Amino acid sequence: MIITVLGNGGFGTAIAIACARAGNDVRVWGHDPDYTRQVASSRENPRYLPGVMVPEEIEITTDVGRALASTQAVLVAVPTQHVRGVFADLGISVPGQVPYVSLSKGLELDTGLRPSEVLAQFADDNAILALSGPSHAEEVARGLPATLVLAGTATDTATIQALQSAISDQSFRVYESCDLLGVELCGALKNVMAIAAGIAEGLGLGDNAKAATLARGLAEMCRFGEAAGARPETFMGLAGVGDLAVTAFSSHGRNRAFGERIGRGETLATILGSTHKVAEGVWTSRVVLEQAEQLGVEMPICEAVCAVLFDGVPPHTAVQNLMAREHKAES
Repeated sequence: MIITVLGNGGFGTAIAIACARAGNDVRVWGHDPDYTRQVASSRENPRYLPGVMVPEEIEITTDVGRALASTQAVLVAVPTQHVRGVFADLGISVPGQVPYVSLSKGLELDTGLRPSEVLAQFADDNAILALSGPSHAEEVARGLPATLVLAGTATDTATIQALQSAISDQSFRVYESCDLLGVELCGALKNVMAIAAGIAEGLGLGDNAKAATLARGLAEMCRFGEAAGARPETFMGLAGVGDLAVTAFSSHGRNRAFGERIGRGETLATILGSTHKVAEGVWTSRVVLEQAEQLGVEMPICEAVCAVLFDGVPPHTAVQNLMAREHKAES
């Protein structure tokens, strides 16, 4: 299968390597011409995936027309807040039988839309899917075992299964799902909870506090998802608890690392200015809190994260406020 990856960040590069490993013809487009040419020449991506060699058979280009020529699937590895701009600026369009697959995890800040909903505004009759789950780029690129879920709607089953077969191999296993809404919400919400777990880590609160943050965070994710119309079981699967666990505990977790720096006393502005890597949960937290209020869903951990990031509430105070909440039953 001819596969185009839009975005040459860490995960875009890693998924390209995984797809090529499975026997596909892979092209990668990057938005920064100078840096993209550097990666193409050196076969390394030092900014986003240091220490990993990109196989020669993967074509890396700044020419989006070349990247999309005769493609059979477009994997969109662009940060959520930039998906609209990339598609609008480049005028990206492929035939309707070619699926778009979102690898982005978040909610658009200005509209509250999921990545698939943004892509739908630029689609013809293209199926729009989402690939998600516990899959740090650093491990996927090196061929360590990873298991993800590819989601669409019930009418996309044949497309899902074709792509599932094309990109799976002995180190990269893909399940199918018809709960596109749930899978995308899992990817967005788990980043917010991982920031909370990182804040607990940075404050030195211990394993008990971090475990409780994740357990109660998962409860918030499930409440939000059910109220939005997603399937509850999706949150117990790879895209939900699986991705939450790896994001919150792994040294590779960007959102956890971001939260840890906040817990240690760094400011939002300082952290954002110090790295090229994107912690999607920062912006998603604000959208989630707004939507939770509209849905009538209580999300105290998300509320605490927003208070710390945007309202100047000290992390210790946010923790004290959570611990002082009214006593209630767990479920």
